[in-house]
This record gives sequence, structure tokens and C-alpha cells, in this order.
Amino acid sequence: MSNTWKIYMLAIVSFLVGTSEFIIAGILDKVASDSGVSVAAAGQLITVFSLAYAFGTPFLMAVTARVERRKLLLYSLAVFVIGNGIAVTIPGFDFLIGSRIILALSTGVFVVTALTVAAKLAPPEKQGSAIATLVMGFSTSLIIGVPLGRVVASVYNWKMIFGGIGVLGLLAILIIAYVIPRTDGEAPVPLRKQLALLKEPRIAVALSITFFWISGYAIAYTYISPFLLTVTGMSEQGVSAGLFAFGIASLIGSKFGGFSTDKWGVPRTLISGMTLHTVALILLSLAAHSPAIVFPLLMLWSFAAWSSGPTQQYHLISLAPEASGIMLSLNSSVLQLAMAAGAGIGGIIVEKASLSSISWIGAAGVAVAAGTAVASLGLSRSHSRRKALQQSLLKAEAQKLA
Repeated sequence: MSNTWKIYMLAIVSFLVGTSEFIIAGILDKVASDSGVSVAAAGQLITVFSLAYAFGTPFLMAVTARVERRKLLLYSLAVFVIGNGIAVTIPGFDFLIGSRIILALSTGVFVVTALTVAAKLAPPEKQGSAIATLVMGFSTSLIIGVPLGRVVASVYNWKMIFGGIGVLGLLAILIIAYVIPRTDGEAPVPLRKQLALLKEPRIAVALSITFFWISGYAIAYTYISPFLLTVTGMSEQGVSAGLFAFGIASLIGSKFGGFSTDKWGVPRTLISGMTLHTVALILLSLAAHSPAIVFPLLMLWSFAAWSSGPTQQYHLISLAPEASGIMLSLNSSVLQLAMAAGAGIGGIIVEKASLSSISWIGAAGVAVAAGTAVASLGLSRSHSRRKALQQSLLKAEAQKLA
């Protein structure tokens, strides 16, 4: 089997583990009803997952840095299967929370390891494409996995989803064992070195864009299924179709974001994308009771939200090109923290205010991200000007000495 197909195999398994993360948002109302908890309490399953992913993954990757990569992929998938098994076989909301923590840690280790393996399998000039293929596999779970899970949960039982994912996880272990070659581990990057970049104001501000953008998005998305059912009045079939359309639009938005960044640059793409994201959530609030209007607004929201993804990653890498891996790792952790914060804030809003308020508060969060983007890009420009001035002074000094 060629290395290209091996990368596609890793992408397919990434789709599987991605589905285990995103699926909860699509079946939140059913999990809440079956577990005997409120929708707001069930939403904290997303908070728990994101916190475990954000804090646990960097630590585990540092500890296991020297472990042979194929072994690490297999170990993480074995733990992943166990996590799904707990969700299916052991009743009780507390055990479901435990399952989410186990799934978060195993998913984080698998995804980060798979990205490094894919980059090593590809020739140097195609490493970017290999990483993009893995990311595409993970994000496709939002497009196909979430709406498909909603359909399965409607026809059968939501636990069937995790049972199916667990069985496919066993199949994935066999595929990885026979398809992926041995790959040596790497020297560990100390957490202290990873966090040192946060001392630079322009990097800290840039990462805060991710936090406000994703937390605003997560406030609304975490509770989107009960929102569509209760506030908008959609049917089960309508919600499934809406989630599918949302996923398709996220893929288109991500592609457009990459194209726009290359053609028009980071500032225009990032600020306009987040402004449109804010407007889409406001319109969703105003038209919440009309299914015919909400459906296209879901697509506009998803398109705008995910158009910022590739642009923000490119922006962060450009701030510290010599530490691109650490920057992407930090961004991933901040993203998961933002998901946790968004789910937590959304739960408070649903509990204390109303389900219909989530899109308003989410819009406010994204608006803060847009303002932060303006500040961040201003800091970057002033840093570039200072650097250019220093270089010109050094060059002039060298000419004098010559």
C-alpha cells in the first residue's frame, strides 16, 4: 500500500475519533432525557471533554514523546474503545462523564500522533497536504458523523452510536497494526517551553481570538439540537437535515477561508469572517421561530464560523514560524478550553435565562473575537515595523563600520 493510502487510512480513523467528540451536541436532548438530567447539565459533557483534551493532551504527548508512534496510535485507540464501552455498558451520568474524559484523552493523543505520522509518511513537499487530509478527516465527522448519529439516536438509542464507534475502533486497531509502519518517537518538548510563548503580548492576544471565537460559537452550537426542536419547532427529520447542512457549510467555509487568506490576506479574511459570524448569530436570534429562515441561516453561520479556521492557524504560524508545531498545539488547547467555556456559559444561560438567548450571547462572544482580531493584527503590524526598523539600523551600522 502506498503512503498516500496510509495517510487516507489515518484520516478515516480520525473521522471516527472526531465523531466521538462532536456527536454529543447532536444528541444532547436525548442523552439528558435518558440520563435523568437537565439539558444544561448534559451540556457539561462537552465541557468535561474539552477540559480533559486541553489539559491532558499536551501533558500526555510530553510524557509519551519517545514512544514509538505506531504503538502510541494503538494504545490510544485501545483506550478509546474502552471509553466507548463504558458509555454503552455502565449506566449512570457519572460514568458517562468518566467515559467522556477517557475519550478526550485518547482522542487528543491519537489526533496529535496521527498528524506527526502523516507528515513523516509524506514527501517534504507534500507534508502540508498530508496534514490537511488528516484535519479534513477529523472535521468531516461534523459533516457526516453528527447528523448520522442524530438519525441513529432517533431510530434506535443513543448508546448504539457509542457501541458502533467502539466496534469500529477495534477494526481501526487492526488497520493501524497492519498498515502503518513503525515510526520513531521524538525528543519531548517541555511544557515550560510550550507555555513560554504566551509571554509575548502579540501571541497571547492572537490566541485570545481563538478563545472568544470558539467560545461564542460553542455557546450556541452546544445546545443547537434542543434550540431547533424547542425554539424553532423543527421535526426530528428537520434537525437531522439542518445538522447535515451545517456540516456541509462548515466544509465550504473552511475551504473558502484558505482561498481567501491566500488571495486577500489574513486581516480581511479574519475580520470579515468573524463579523459575518456575529451577524449570522444575531439573525438566527431574530428569526428563531421560523424553520424556513433558520435553515439557510444555519448554513450561513457555519460557513462564516469555519472560514476563520485556516486563517487563524496561518496567522498564528506567521507570528512564530520557528515554533509552528508549538503554536498549533497551543491553539488546539485554547480551542478546547473555549469549547469548555462556551458549553459551561451556555448551560448557565439555558438554566438561568432561556434557550433562545444562546445565539445572542454567542454573537457577543464572536464580536469580542472580531475586535480582538483588529487589535492582534495591529500589534503584529507594529512588531513587523519595529523589526524592519531594527534591521535597517543594523544594516546602516554595518555599512558605517565597513
